[in-house]
Amino acid sequence: MSAVSVKKNKFGLLSDGTKVHLFTVSNGKMSFSCSDYGCTVTSIVLPAKGGSQVDVLLGYSSLEGFLNSDLCFGTVVGRFANRIGNASFTLDGIRYQLDKNDAGINTLHGGFDRYEKKMWKAKKVSSRFGKGVRFTRLSPDGEQGFPGNVNISVSYYLNESNTITMEYHASTDKATPLNLTNHAYFNLKGYNGGDISSHLLSMDCGHYLEVDKNLIPTGTLVPVTDTPYDFTKAKAMGKDIDSVGYGYDNCYVLSHPATTEEPVLFASVTEPESGRKMHVSTTMPGVQFYTANWIDGEKGKQGVSYVKHGAFCLETQAFPDSPNKASFPNCILRPGQDAHTVTQYSFEF
Repeated sequence: MSAVSVKKNKFGLLSDGTKVHLFTVSNGKMSFSCSDYGCTVTSIVLPAKGGSQVDVLLGYSSLEGFLNSDLCFGTVVGRFANRIGNASFTLDGIRYQLDKNDAGINTLHGGFDRYEKKMWKAKKVSSRFGKGVRFTRLSPDGEQGFPGNVNISVSYYLNESNTITMEYHASTDKATPLNLTNHAYFNLKGYNGGDISSHLLSMDCGHYLEVDKNLIPTGTLVPVTDTPYDFTKAKAMGKDIDSVGYGYDNCYVLSHPATTEEPVLFASVTEPESGRKMHVSTTMPGVQFYTANWIDGEKGKQGVSYVKHGAFCLETQAFPDSPNKASFPNCILRPGQDAHTVTQYSFEF
């Protein structure tokens, strides 16, 4: 019998009176919490020295924080995570225009009408990945400018081995681009731990995507060798960060992407002072490594003021601008298909 428990509590109310819930999933050693508002992971709590605990996920202490934020702390991003160039794409001979919510040029994370601001249906579930919560919603035809009624399922699980699994399913009645991810901001020192420059990162990623001045991929895969973008061997996140502009915000290409539905281990992060580690596995072809370049001054949990580079994201995903790049891995979901992806975050403490 699994020792994992799932508890449901009130998180607050929306302005129209809709009840928002917070689910806490625990295995007796660590836990995470998630909400049906935005399909949001709100905390990941690990044991610390002296019997204390540490929350390694940035975000907010209350529902109000998430309601008033557009920083995607721990939220699901869709219908297409990351950027689509010129906020448009052509699919099966039809041109689709999207929101220009990124520098007035591109679409970022689906546009203005984001999944993080939606209510999701929730229920407790169990599977081979452990116990947790499944969130579902229908993204209607035309939402954000994308075609197709898309039924989306996102499940968050915890097992007794301290692994959080994020499992995604989606189906559609019309061909559509699809790229779902979770925009979790981690700091293994704790959400109030400050700069993450000392965190050691290794990634089995031999290339990253070259981008133009508007941060749209050119289609060229650049080798990381002898560049500041090389994390093929464990390296402090801050070692070369000053030579990559405002910080890392790059899509890396997995050197050994999954060929089945079983996730492949590709990244490990170590916080040297505490010894905490996080290992990331996925079935997706790419990962956006982002060093929280634009959160400086944001008031977060317990009133803590977050700082630039105060967290990192490893957002597993399809390549940015895939709808406009035939050479990139397919991101088009068609009727009759199940878009099934799995990403896992395993913790050592």
